[in-house]
Amino acid sequence: MFGLFYPYGMVLQLLAIVHFVRRRPNTYWLWIILMFGWLGAVAYFLIEVIPDAGLLRGAFQVFPRRKRIKALEAAIIDNPSVGNYEELGDLYLDDRQFARARECFDRVIARSEDSIDPLYRRALSAIALDDFKAAAADLEQVVARDPKYDYQRAAGLHAHALAKIGEREKADAVFADVTKTSTLSETQYNYACFLADEGRAAEAREWAERILRKKATMPDYIRRRERPWFRSTRALLKRLPRT
Repeated sequence: MFGLFYPYGMVLQLLAIVHFVRRRPNTYWLWIILMFGWLGAVAYFLIEVIPDAGLLRGAFQVFPRRKRIKALEAAIIDNPSVGNYEELGDLYLDDRQFARARECFDRVIARSEDSIDPLYRRALSAIALDDFKAAAADLEQVVARDPKYDYQRAAGLHAHALAKIGEREKADAVFADVTKTSTLSETQYNYACFLADEGRAAEAREWAERILRKKATMPDYIRRRERPWFRSTRALLKRLPRT
């Protein structure tokens, strides 16, 4: 059996280890892969890698997305409509071309001030570019019109942006308000980091532990999506002093 699968079994093990390092599932999987060889790698692929494929859907859309981007870049020369610029901005945002995305949303907002979605997406672009002052201004308008926009993510990011630009008291108030009802790990993690920066280690630890406790009751597909936040939260806990 070993001869039949050599060297493919070793390749499968290597691929499984690479995926493990990138995705960081439960540590016991590494031992299963190493100790059981290709059988362990096959088990890992069946239980961990295949279900993860849904999270990589965006990666598989890279070429169609960039093809559409080129088509829209050509189209707006003759038809610089709000709709074309908004779609192009969304595509740039998905493609992590944040400066170009912001330029598109600038044009949309200049011609259509009623919609809050371009404001929100321009703020996301600004955060990605570390322009938290601009992000805070846009998000303030978004949450003024709809405090629960994007499942309260807008409010959470508004608090995060305020903290980044030094408006600590206002950020604290917004964080305290939004975390009463929001269960988004991103918002809770940003609040924990804010508390840690404020020297409120006990409160920061409480929020960090709250994030990690959610893991036990989450469906598998949500747990996979939340792994980056769990990983960041564990790193934050290691930095916090114990009381």
